[in-house]
Amino acid sequence: MGPSRVFAQAAPVLDFIWYPTATPRDPASFCFVASVRECPVKLLDGTDGRLRASYRIVDHRERQVAPHSLAFNLTAQKLYCGFEDAIEVFDVSRPGEGTRVPTTPSKKSKDGLKGIVSALAFSPSYSHDESFYAAGSLSSSIQNIAMFSDTGTEPLMFIGGGPRLGVTQLQFNPLKPHILYASYRGRESGSVYSWDIRSNVDAPLEIFQTPSAGTLDKTNQKIKFDVDLAGRFLSIGDQQGDIFFFDLNNSDNSAEDSADPLLSDVARTTYPTTHFKAHEDAVGSVAFHPLQSRLLSASGSRHYVDEDTDVDEDTDEHSDIESTTHSATEPIDTVSPQTRPHIIRRQGQPLTFDSTLKIWDVQ
Repeated sequence: MGPSRVFAQAAPVLDFIWYPTATPRDPASFCFVASVRECPVKLLDGTDGRLRASYRIVDHRERQVAPHSLAFNLTAQKLYCGFEDAIEVFDVSRPGEGTRVPTTPSKKSKDGLKGIVSALAFSPSYSHDESFYAAGSLSSSIQNIAMFSDTGTEPLMFIGGGPRLGVTQLQFNPLKPHILYASYRGRESGSVYSWDIRSNVDAPLEIFQTPSAGTLDKTNQKIKFDVDLAGRFLSIGDQQGDIFFFDLNNSDNSAEDSADPLLSDVARTTYPTTHFKAHEDAVGSVAFHPLQSRLLSASGSRHYVDEDTDVDEDTDEHSDIESTTHSATEPIDTVSPQTRPHIIRRQGQPLTFDSTLKIWDVQ
């Protein structure tokens, strides 16, 4: 299988997001937003890739700024864009310039949310007058996650207790809008932290940890997790090609059995209930299907070898890896960029052992 559409861009794509109600059956809503380096934020048609609208973020030097994170509010009327020390808010129906929400008083100030805003997530619970969202940054501050209201510009509170590492993803539980999940880069790439924002946010409520978390080499590769629409399962991959599932219902039951879990300063550590071998390389992202019991996984990572290593040896070794399947379940579909019997490595170029997309039946 190959891509049905290819929309080439002039520079690297930093982030993208589908319009919340996008469907091919409704041409007006079938579109997505892309953040392209040194370009305005683009609203692109999902059918032919034509530019529908653009939203400009300009810094003090009159340079175009591309955000590192994108999120629509719950009504899909506003687009939130995170970049260094600020969040830009656009009215989707009015292209052009937006409203800037500084996350820190000034460049020199130590207050506020410092650094590149790398993650944004809206709580699914809201009123007609106000909604809330979380923002995380790549700074190494102990409080690099903040809660905001869409009606104000000041942080409502800071969420702490996580590792002093950059935040790579934020997500609320779809059925429990008071539960916030966060993942980090580096040595914590195999762990997901959670907080109950109704109570003590100075320490995480629970840490979902894979067996390989903290034991593998440090990496800046993003490892994306997902929570299914029913709010029952959390899934995440790791650098070794495994996919793990956590039962959030069991997690809730253990919380009820604990004495005053919301007031405790010690986070519970929860381990996966099941896992299986999915890829022969790092699983960078997983995503649940919104309506069916299926999971999409994406793999691939850059591996560098010594310059004096013989290419034939690398090829033989990798051929052995590809000829053996350790998966506990077979994917119902696999999309690979190409099938090649040998690895061709140019001098100084990294290797990729498994760069595939797979769809899994997880009933």
